[in-house]
Amino acid sequence: MCALAISHIGFLTPGNYPDDDPRAGLEDALRLFETGETLGFDSAWVRQRHLEHGVSSAAVFLAAASQRTRRIELGSAVIQLGCESPFRLAEDLSLLDALSGGRLNIGVSTGPPPHAELLAPLVFDGDWQSFDFSYARVERFLHNLEGRYLGDGAVFVMSPGNQQRARLQPFAPGLRQRVWYGAGSLRSTTWAGQSGLNLMLGSLTCGDVSDDFFDAQRAQLQAYRNALPNGLTTTRVAAGRVIVPTDSADAATRQQYRDYAASRHERTLAPQGPRRTLFSRDLVGSSDEILERLHADAVLGEVSELRLELPYEFTLAQYQQILGDFRQRIAPRIGWRPLPHRTLLSIKPVATAVQARAAPAAEATITARPSATTTP
Repeated sequence: MCALAISHIGFLTPGNYPDDDPRAGLEDALRLFETGETLGFDSAWVRQRHLEHGVSSAAVFLAAASQRTRRIELGSAVIQLGCESPFRLAEDLSLLDALSGGRLNIGVSTGPPPHAELLAPLVFDGDWQSFDFSYARVERFLHNLEGRYLGDGAVFVMSPGNQQRARLQPFAPGLRQRVWYGAGSLRSTTWAGQSGLNLMLGSLTCGDVSDDFFDAQRAQLQAYRNALPNGLTTTRVAAGRVIVPTDSADAATRQQYRDYAASRHERTLAPQGPRRTLFSRDLVGSSDEILERLHADAVLGEVSELRLELPYEFTLAQYQQILGDFRQRIAPRIGWRPLPHRTLLSIKPVATAVQARAAPAAEATITARPSATTTP
């Protein structure tokens, strides 16, 4: 058992939607961000996925979320840079950070894009297999975020009524320091440390040093910290775990949660595939049962930020129940305390996503929202 000192709690949602009504699912995801803010969560993250019923552009979704929230940090987990232009993505995310008031966190990874055999002819010109998908692509992206002037520094761009020195616009001060790398191997965690990036650890990793998930992830975390430049102490590390408390769920929903975890249990028993991927077990049960498992997680004893990875294909009401139970029954018992301006407000339960979509716009799930004058 290890002592936990979690000071930051966040959640990650897949943003799923039905094939014939994407707006409904995306609206539910936005309402969940509002719920998270009302409950006092520190950050809300969205997965980016291509060719799936999910969020294909984290920048677009989070821009919408930035106008529905005031305080909560917003994050992407993760944007796979294989499909992205390092400059255009930096432009979009800098604009998003300006819209959000400086609340953006950017999670990225590198490598050839998923589904490359399908996507590459649509995304790239020429022989995509000759393109550089290495860490250099991330470095180009970081360089663009730094706001350096282009050319010799004396190049101006003329526009009606003014002129400005040429650089990426809008420049978002501090955004470079809010970039995270989604790492899952000794090599990638070491590189993230050397690059001074924040580190995202998830519920799966590579068994490159051990067949035990927690031993492998602890070794990766230590490699990251050993690789940090001397004197750099401001980087952040967050661990992600699938956590599904059942305390306030009804009997049918509890069984659904247990069935979900059971369907994924076999993959946790041994390394999977040629990369020897290791999966942590989903934490499903009462708050007391989950707390016992969290205290046995040696990685969590070494980090101060915890991110709930929400399951796929659940309803808004179920996600709200999971977040509410975690916030009220678990978070205060692992060291987390809300900041003074974070107050727990009442949440109207949403029975189903269909009912939520049918409700009048004036009847929002959130009964109160922090004032627009709240300091982010």
